[in-house]
Amino acid sequence: MDTLNFGIIGCGGITLQNHLPGLRLCPATRVVALCDTDPATLERARAETGAAVAVADYRAIVERDDVHAVIIATPNFTHAPIAQAAIEQGKHVLCEKPLALEASAARAMAAAADQAGVRHMTAFTYRFVPAMRYLAHLVGRGDLGEPYHYRSCRLQDWGTRNLGWRQKKRLAGTGELGDMLSHRIDFAHLLVGPMRRLVARLRTWTPVRGGEPNDTDDWVAILAEFERGATGVLESSKLASGRNESWRSLDTVEINGSERTFVFVTGQWNQLQWGRVGGAGLEPLAVPREFWTWPGSPRDPGVGDPLVTFRYDQAWEFVEAIREQRPCRPSFHEGARVQAAMDAAVRSAELNQWIELATDAEAEGGRGRVGVGAGS
Repeated sequence: MDTLNFGIIGCGGITLQNHLPGLRLCPATRVVALCDTDPATLERARAETGAAVAVADYRAIVERDDVHAVIIATPNFTHAPIAQAAIEQGKHVLCEKPLALEASAARAMAAAADQAGVRHMTAFTYRFVPAMRYLAHLVGRGDLGEPYHYRSCRLQDWGTRNLGWRQKKRLAGTGELGDMLSHRIDFAHLLVGPMRRLVARLRTWTPVRGGEPNDTDDWVAILAEFERGATGVLESSKLASGRNESWRSLDTVEINGSERTFVFVTGQWNQLQWGRVGGAGLEPLAVPREFWTWPGSPRDPGVGDPLVTFRYDQAWEFVEAIREQRPCRPSFHEGARVQAAMDAAVRSAELNQWIELATDAEAEGGRGRVGVGAGS
């Protein structure tokens, strides 16, 4: 196709900040249809895009013959049904994370998309940070050696303000676990591989936010063991008082191996820290310019705030995967793997036990339920 036509389902902040600027980077793409249940949000997106179609029912988008691909940026509980409807109509799908409210639904999305032959992508936006891309390259090249430990820490201060649908379990599934820690679980999978078992704790410190009930977690921590034998510690909080928000707050990943240690900090988009075995401490490591943008992306990293604009490369990868008829990076399969770990974390917290995770082969073979492990 000469021009790739997009339908956007969910036109709130993520769409305006990430998806639309990203699509503007991509030649021969056009937003032709919009969907949102809020009239003001829909009108704002229509004014920005000039799309001729603006509706409240997603079915009116996915059933259009002139829509080739859709971006889903709606509340979490709607992701699976919207994606399945789009896949049934032969649309390529980019979906915000988490993909679904449970791993079985996420796996079903991936299987349906594979069977339909459409491209599918999970919006793990932070994979596109240049420093994370370079770190994944170094680990994949073997510079780390055998992985020993993975740890991530994401601390923000969101206070007790109202979070809308995100503070309702029936709409969001989880709170901080799905919102922020899901990205760091994906980092762990990217750098170390699948988790074998985990134990987790979730805590809701704010039963009321902005005068409305909140039944989602504000804080989560996971202790994990990976299939490769490495250990992992992951923590994330919305209530780290004084830590600020976004890239101004603490957001680090450290990975220790038999040869080296590497540290990634989201706010340092073009720099890592590293150290050798027996060294005197960590030193800065510049990210080569070839990693400043996703392969082929026309984005100029010198234009705009690089701590925002890296997100635009996500749309470039999605569009190029469609045109080249190849799998997206990351796909629904990566999203389903993260959802399985999230499900295990929730169950672990409920049962106060270690939880064994199914291997990818077991999950694909229909034995994808997490299992209760021996207490320890």
